[in-house]
Amino acid sequence: MQNRLKVLRAERNWSQAELAGHMEVSRQAVNAIETGKHDPSLTLAFRIARLFDRPIEEIFDDTTPPAR
Repeated sequence: MQNRLKVLRAERNWSQAELAGHMEVSRQAVNAIETGKHDPSLTLAFRIARLFDRPIEEIFDDTTPPAR
């Protein structure tokens, strides 16, 4: 799943550790989500959306490109 978490975090000049504190998760969890190694739970995705005051769809994109 693609996401804009790193961009949104950078817009606020937050480190991964600062964002993790706001999200109540570890810095490693933030890194895993930003790099696409882990998809957040639905609960965490809603928490992130509220934190940045944006719809989930604006942060996370679950569409996959069509096969060639």
